[in-house]
Amino acid sequence: MINSLLIANRGEIARRVMRTAQRLGIRCIAVYSEADADAPHVREADEAVLIGPAAASESYLLADKIIEVAKQTGAEAIHPGYGFLSENAEFAESCAANDIIFVGPSAEAIRAMGLKDQAKALMEKAMVPVTPGYHEENQDPEVLRSAADKIGYPVLIKAVAGGGGKGMRKVDDAEDFFSSLESCQREASKSFGDDRVLIEKFITNPRHIEVQVFGDSRGRVIHLYERDCSLQRRHQKVIEEAPAPGMTPAVRAAMCSAAINAAKAVNYVGAGTVEFIVDGSGPLREDGFYFMEMNTRLQVEHPVTEEVTGLDLVELQLHVASGGSVPEQNEISLQGHAMEARLYAEDPQSGFLPSTGPLNILRLPEEGGGVRVDTGVEEGGEVSLHYDPMIAKVIVHDHNRTSAAHLMADALDELAVWPVKTNGGFLRNCVLHPDFLDEKLTTGFIGERETDLVPPAVDLVAAGFAALTSMLENGDGSDYADPFAVADGWRLNATPRLGDRFEVGDDAITVVLSLDDEDMSVTVGDHTLELHDLDGSGGDEGYLFRATVNDGWVSAEVDFLEQGYLVSACGHSELYAFPHPEAAADAADAGGVIKAPMPGKVLALNVKTGDAVTKGQALVVLEAMKMEHSLPAPRDGVIGEVAVATGDQVADGDVLVAMQEETADA
Repeated sequence: MINSLLIANRGEIARRVMRTAQRLGIRCIAVYSEADADAPHVREADEAVLIGPAAASESYLLADKIIEVAKQTGAEAIHPGYGFLSENAEFAESCAANDIIFVGPSAEAIRAMGLKDQAKALMEKAMVPVTPGYHEENQDPEVLRSAADKIGYPVLIKAVAGGGGKGMRKVDDAEDFFSSLESCQREASKSFGDDRVLIEKFITNPRHIEVQVFGDSRGRVIHLYERDCSLQRRHQKVIEEAPAPGMTPAVRAAMCSAAINAAKAVNYVGAGTVEFIVDGSGPLREDGFYFMEMNTRLQVEHPVTEEVTGLDLVELQLHVASGGSVPEQNEISLQGHAMEARLYAEDPQSGFLPSTGPLNILRLPEEGGGVRVDTGVEEGGEVSLHYDPMIAKVIVHDHNRTSAAHLMADALDELAVWPVKTNGGFLRNCVLHPDFLDEKLTTGFIGERETDLVPPAVDLVAAGFAALTSMLENGDGSDYADPFAVADGWRLNATPRLGDRFEVGDDAITVVLSLDDEDMSVTVGDHTLELHDLDGSGGDEGYLFRATVNDGWVSAEVDFLEQGYLVSACGHSELYAFPHPEAAADAADAGGVIKAPMPGKVLALNVKTGDAVTKGQALVVLEAMKMEHSLPAPRDGVIGEVAVATGDQVADGDVLVAMQEETADA
């Protein structure tokens, strides 16, 4: 077995690899950037070495520097994790050239599967089904457009060197092809240094099912069954689960056999994932899946496979890298159902814009009882704009799919994160949605139901508990002691109605409670919610509440902050701030000022001063957290000022473009 291991990564995956390696008695060396000097993975390592500034291009992507550190620290092996250098063939070759074990496949296998066009050609020879499309070398836009026309719309433009949803665009009509191609190529060049693309037929109602494979140096390849990763947003996986809903023994046998053939075609060694696009228009079929790509590394979602097989995939990686063999196929069986939810620092109420900053409050679900949490951050740390915004992976395992979904919802109920925004409430809504529970899964699931899945900024459950907290805290010294002091319709011998005012984000709201023993009615504006079986406890720092809503339990935790009450309920944390008398009743309309919604880089300016624009027209393209964000015109009008240039770095709130003021008709 390997005695010393350098982990060429950061955050959650660095800690995950380290946890297993240290359990096996392996000395672990961490590398870190200046931004990660106080990160948990640095403290937990047996040795840690600074490798550069915050930017990944100046630290975690410096292959030569990492090799140098491995030699200096006596590391026998390097585990690349995922992302960064994990699928870099040159890095794998450099490890070999310096007599360092690369915990992963050979450089040849990485190259063979790294370019989607070549990989598909290879799969066709290996008799693995592939999606109809164009995989040729000619990248002339007219040739690509002609190929798309022949394939038939809708088509998918995909970066040849792509992954993680980057450099991918769906095109529904021929007239949108060239603009989509340009955007795709720009993102591909930025993300992978390669703007080449391929064209594929877009499968209607597609599902994304992948097979975990493992190979050893003796030429043996096994599968560890499948995972369903159909719940995606902008081609980024959101919820993953194993086994795949609706899977039959015959389809599983066909799909896993195809995955093994794919791995054997490149003499694969180590952990890999063969991804298939699956026709989800009806029941799964043996002839209804197509090779999409192979990820030549450990996947983010590997914990769900660990939970249903009982195997530690990192331990198996290290065993194979040390020259060991994979288990016999008949030794691996499926047990129960597992799900993983990716908790991201992003704001669903603002179009899922990334949310960066300090983690003043971070309470993740308690582990145990089928709940597991993998994270790379801790309370008091921060979410940096330099890296992926994932806060944690919440993983659950239970007897069946329905019980696992409800266990996930219960786990997400325990979240409390502030002031960084998260998608926790959105994730909870996903796993409890009736269509999800009914296994109506496609990659379009979220896009088709986003309005239902995004929780409102003002949630009636949270608003009710904020107002109840105010009542309990104010006691006899508040207006509640004198019902005649509040214009709330109070009547003698009637159920008491208590009103309170808060500021939530930019909105001022009034919350009205009607209390009757253990029942509570909450009204905000035109919306009312009934809560029953109310129970709670409190102390100097806050309250814990519990109640039933629509025959289901909900819980909330209230923290006392200087500005107001932070209510964490249903996976979502929101500040119910005390109103400020001096604040204006209504903020002035921005009137056409387009500001940066987050720190980022200006990728493209589509207008200049004096241009006439229409509402919804894309004015600026901003890159932040590795993604492109198009900022539209809020109304029809004329551009009065362009305050930035392409390539500029901008801060949150910086003015980018200003439209001329509207004038009243004479």
